[in-house]
This record gives sequence, structure tokens and C-alpha cells, in this order.
Amino acid sequence: MTASDSSPAAAHDASGATGETPRIRFEVETAVPTEHGEFRVRGYTDTVTGIVHLAICAGEPSDGMRVRIHSECLTGEAFGSMKCECGPQLEAALNIVQAEGGAVLYLRGHEGRGIGLLNKLRAYRLQEDGLDTVDANLALGLPADAREYIAAAGMLDDLGVGRVRLLTNNPLKQAALEEHGIEVIERVPLEVGRNAVNDEYLKVKAERMGHLFG
Repeated sequence: MTASDSSPAAAHDASGATGETPRIRFEVETAVPTEHGEFRVRGYTDTVTGIVHLAICAGEPSDGMRVRIHSECLTGEAFGSMKCECGPQLEAALNIVQAEGGAVLYLRGHEGRGIGLLNKLRAYRLQEDGLDTVDANLALGLPADAREYIAAAGMLDDLGVGRVRLLTNNPLKQAALEEHGIEVIERVPLEVGRNAVNDEYLKVKAERMGHLFG
């Protein structure tokens, strides 16, 4: 389905669109039927961190397809936490990609905006004392956002895709792709999952982290 052979024996490096030292290595592709429909799931290893990332694809990859860069969120996706909108965003993105073609690039190691699961829980505890999502991370001596997106650019390069319609409310994701040579021809808002619990959290993301809503 892509520019690379889907056989494990043909595993190779993908570097992103800028030609830097290869950062990800393709490992395997397989069909995964889901309640959203059937996807082709491609597994990649980050050659620096060792983390495995996934490209969850529907249809043939092509320039201009819809792409979601989705950061791993155990609490939101597995437990249905109402503190964030990650679970509903993943569900919505899978539905869109299944209906229109494209890919969800699932980036592991991004828990808590890259600070890890335990530190995410520690940040939640500080939020109980009144800190917002940004100040809680900072109070732990950690960045407000520690994520990087070079692996996403590498997966798109491996898929032979250089231009995308990006499903995101976060302009930093768009900037990161463009920095690594992927053209974002349209930013498509993905505004789902707001509730009474996370309303203030989403306001902070807009006011302090530049997320675009409405």
C-alpha cells in the first residue's frame, strides 16, 4: 500500500522529508478490523528512543489526505477520563480517516504531553490543589509540553506523503511537520470531547498554549 515493502524482511529506515539521519524504522504492517472499520496498521521503531509508533491507515496513502497526529493518552483512551479530550479526539479521527481515507499517526511516549504516566498523575494531583495544566508541569520541574513530532514526519515520508490536511487544534503540530518538510495544506479543527470537567483545562490550552478553538 505504500512506497515501502510491507514485509518485515524489508524493514528500512525512514527519516522524514528533510533527509536527516534516519529516525524511524518500519517493522511490520497488518490488517486490524475495528468498530470503526478495517485499518492497515504499520509499526515503526524510533531508532533513537526505541519507542514504537503506529500509522493507522485507511485507503491508499496520497498527497492531501487527512492526517491526525495523536499523542498517546492511557487515561483518556482506555479509561474514558473526562479530564481531557484525547479519547473522543481519537475516536473522531478514526471515523474521519475511515470515511475519507488517510492516517492516524499514533505517537507513543507522549503521555502527559511527553512527561510520562507517573508524572502526569503527579500533575493531576497538583491540579487538585488549584494549579492549571501548565503550572502543574512546571511545578514538577518539567516542560509544559515535552513532545516532538519528527517520528510523525518520518512515517509520512515512508508512506510517500508530502502534503496533508491535518486534523488538529494545535498549531505546534502543524509547525513541527512543516519544519520537517511536510506541507500542511489545511488545518482541520477537531473540536470534540468538551465537558464540564475539562472546560477550564481547554480554556488554559487556548490561552496559554495557543490551541485554536471555535
